[in-house]
Amino acid sequence: MVLVFDVGNTRIKAAVFEGNTLLESFVFVAEDLPIRLPELLKKHALISAIVHASVGDSVLGSIQEAAQKIPIYSISPQTLFPFTNRYATPETLGIDRMVLAAGAVLQFPTQNRLVIDAGTCITFDYINAANEYLGGAIAPGIEMRYKALHQYTAKLPLLEKKIPEREIGNTTAESMHVGVVQGVLHEIAGALSAYESRTGNFIIILTGGDAEFLAKRFKNTIFANSNFLLEALNQLYQYQTQND
Repeated sequence: MVLVFDVGNTRIKAAVFEGNTLLESFVFVAEDLPIRLPELLKKHALISAIVHASVGDSVLGSIQEAAQKIPIYSISPQTLFPFTNRYATPETLGIDRMVLAAGAVLQFPTQNRLVIDAGTCITFDYINAANEYLGGAIAPGIEMRYKALHQYTAKLPLLEKKIPEREIGNTTAESMHVGVVQGVLHEIAGALSAYESRTGNFIIILTGGDAEFLAKRFKNTIFANSNFLLEALNQLYQYQTQND
């Protein structure tokens, strides 16, 4: 069994895998890690490895303290990845984007792939069939857009995300939902059209906290999986152990 961690800006997602099978997943705030990790290790006593992306020393320290004799595998830019990185500034490429790209390569071999991570930010990452990572885009996420409308104006309220009922908002709140949600949908649809014109056929992987919220709004064949990063961490660990 393998325990993997996805440490986000405010939350930690974790999952236990047996081979490629996800047995159980968990979400909690970072402050609870010293309590939750020993509970997970006690519940799943057969865990033989802990995998996490490179994170701050405070989180890593909590993992090391609880793990005791269980090996810890840290995924960093120096890790062996199953693709050639063609990013012009590889030192600035986030480890989460690298892990997602690795998961796309390992789960969908010999295909062009576009990974869309709809979380705090919306990121696009393109890996061609030759396993070359070419780059993508970074844009504000849905929650960030709502917060920006509220924080940078005098009177606009802070709203929870909602699919608008119509294309033309006839109240301020509805207009904000149209601007944010429909704006994101049109943005993604435009990106898909541009990638298709340039690269031809490719598989679309949609993940992140807003993946399920957005996936139903597209007619394209999209592989939506909110746990894709966790799965990618597990598969990247297996790839490393097989290629040591």
